[in-house]
Amino acid sequence: MLSRTADHLFWMARYIERAENTARILDVNVQRSLLPQPLATIEAGWLGTLEMFELMPAFEKQHGSASSDAVLQFMIRDRTNPSSIVSCIYAARENARAVRGSLTTEVFETHNLTWLEIQRLLDERLPERDPGQFFDWVKFRSHLSRGVTIGTMLRDEALHFTRLGTFLERADNTARLLDVRFHGSRTAALSTARDDYYHWAAVLRSCSAFEIYRKAYSDVITPERVAELLILRSDMPRSLCASIDEVCTNLDLVGDERARETRRQAGLLRAELKYGRIEDILAGGLHAWLTVFLARVAALGLRIANDFLLPIEADHQVQSQ
Repeated sequence: MLSRTADHLFWMARYIERAENTARILDVNVQRSLLPQPLATIEAGWLGTLEMFELMPAFEKQHGSASSDAVLQFMIRDRTNPSSIVSCIYAARENARAVRGSLTTEVFETHNLTWLEIQRLLDERLPERDPGQFFDWVKFRSHLSRGVTIGTMLRDEALHFTRLGTFLERADNTARLLDVRFHGSRTAALSTARDDYYHWAAVLRSCSAFEIYRKAYSDVITPERVAELLILRSDMPRSLCASIDEVCTNLDLVGDERARETRRQAGLLRAELKYGRIEDILAGGLHAWLTVFLARVAALGLRIANDFLLPIEADHQVQSQ
């Protein structure tokens, strides 16, 4: 397959997955901001979200304080922000359009309709009127895109590069979602305060994992078990372990001798997740561990680009560093 074609397929999948996960992360903060708490605490939460996306400098150029309205405007509808939901959906559609011949009609029409519909929803101000409903719509369109892709595309390299982009992005974004509470924190301890219980419940729901948690643990929600579920459980679809396992599987399907080191690095990460223990991860601090994990995922993405794709452009590097 041509590198340019593989590149468009890879980034088409990454951008639609990024839009979904951005919606999930914003949803956690919207739900958390509804809890009784000082205004300064709410603002700190939104600042943490921007820092997590590495978007503070860009945000500060346009806005003052990190109010919920300002951050949501910036992260949902701001076309100058390449990581906003509207920018990601547009980029996914443009990448799909560039390789329309490699996609089934159903896949392209799904991406195209998603782009047309989000413009209508933004004009109707749905994110301002009901952000939860808007985030659910973004998640649904991403689910639809994946389902149509799996259900209609030939099991060839086009599908493998698409899946590779999906799961590399999911690993990155699930780690960022899990890190929302601890971004910038240097403590290794996990608080069990009442507001943290509601935060972790919101995290689980935003990962479509609340019911899975109940089935897996049949107990009250604790941050240690939430971290274990979203990091180490291979049977949890959005966990880091499951995501990296899929990355390795698709790398093996497209890889050659040139990509040996890339496959080795991915395999090492998969082994650490498969055989790791949550006690060891938490001993050094969840935020510190997630920071290292994100750096390794970013390095893996660069290796994949060097082995198979085109040089990564600046807008692609946002949220992939």
